[in-house]
Amino acid sequence: MTNQRDEPVQEGAGAMRGIILRSTGSWYQVSEWNSRAVYGCRAGGRMRLNGERSTNPLAVGDIVQFESNGQTEAGLITEREERKNAIVRRSVNLSKESHVVAANLDRAFLVATISQPSTSTGFIDRFLVTAEAYGIPTTLVFNKCDLVAASERDEEALSYMSELYQMAGYDVLRVSAQTGEGLPELRAAIAASGVNMLSGHSGVGKTTLINQLLPGLELRTGDVSDSHQKGKHTTTYAEMFPLPSGGYLIDTPGIKGFGLVQLEKEHLHHYFPEIFALLSSCKFHNCLHRAEPKCAVRSAVEQGMIAEERYLNYLDLYENFDADNQYR
Repeated sequence: MTNQRDEPVQEGAGAMRGIILRSTGSWYQVSEWNSRAVYGCRAGGRMRLNGERSTNPLAVGDIVQFESNGQTEAGLITEREERKNAIVRRSVNLSKESHVVAANLDRAFLVATISQPSTSTGFIDRFLVTAEAYGIPTTLVFNKCDLVAASERDEEALSYMSELYQMAGYDVLRVSAQTGEGLPELRAAIAASGVNMLSGHSGVGKTTLINQLLPGLELRTGDVSDSHQKGKHTTTYAEMFPLPSGGYLIDTPGIKGFGLVQLEKEHLHHYFPEIFALLSSCKFHNCLHRAEPKCAVRSAVEQGMIAEERYLNYLDLYENFDADNQYR
């Protein structure tokens, strides 16, 4: 194979359109739009990104224009098309910067577990707020249900969390990558969309699920740490895989935290669907559902029509936004 770094591409040769399958620093794997042939590419120096402050201006799922001199090992990305949406989180290293997890999604699947490791509702709600803000439908996937069945306490916790998010209007699936429970339903849900992303904490079984959904990939998986019950990172970079149905499935690195970015504090309640639906019933049109009189949302919480935990998570998010409208 020709060394990529020894074969510079001449701009203007062989312009093509494609989608980024994988990003590893400054190099990208790009699938040509029609043939799906994969090219190794770097970003062109004159590419304009409208002054974005992001650690990765090009992300998996981005649709790009690129040029090639006929060699799949050496391409040059010259333009990124406008994104229809993206899942964005705060950068781990630079708190003022954002990191694009994936772009141009038709649906996100948030994989969560009750134990080994446990996923908190606070983490789930921060993810869902981001997805709502960018108009990305999300399905909650509770994995490792074979482990839940062995514990009455865990079964009660799973039932509670499933009802919590179904009340809020989200689709919820119960699956087990080990026994196959729920995999036909998950496979059907993924096939019904175009570009899908699996996300969640490390150790919740995202990669194992992908190995079940796409036999033959044999992606590397890891165990959960015995000492801390935390997942061990096995996916280093986000990567997109073609589906037999014609769409794509994106595997993402495990997310430890999910700081919100590019959202306005005063609009947070817009991204809790069951809360926003009652805004017009509040006395004040700009009600924040905290201490305002005749608040329909607080009344609904008292009556059990809105889950108290979702409401408390909303209040926590609101109180913990800093001066830059970022979640601490």
